[in-house]
Amino acid sequence: MAVGAILAGGHSGLAVWLQGSLGSGLPQIAMLVFIVAIFYFLLIMPQQRRQKKWQAMLSALKTGDKITTSGGLRGTIISLKDDALIMRVPPDNLKLEVSLVSVTTADEGK
Repeated sequence: MAVGAILAGGHSGLAVWLQGSLGSGLPQIAMLVFIVAIFYFLLIMPQQRRQKKWQAMLSALKTGDKITTSGGLRGTIISLKDDALIMRVPPDNLKLEVSLVSVTTADEGK
């Protein structure tokens, strides 16, 4: 019987609830926008800055710079290739070829 009243257009609890929930959606949307903005400013934007700084560091690498890789190897750049570099690692002056993306820090060596 109640289903018939809802379908017939009577003012039931469901109709009132639907009207009430549609009217109160604006604060929920505002809260969602606020949360997305917080995530952007606290997570995404700092990561983009860090990525740009790292890319600039990689593009500025040159022969003679002292570098540290993500694996903890420290050495001096002997030569650069497109996507790799050859570094000299003390104390035995080993020559190692490593990928550019593994470089984490660089200092001017000379």
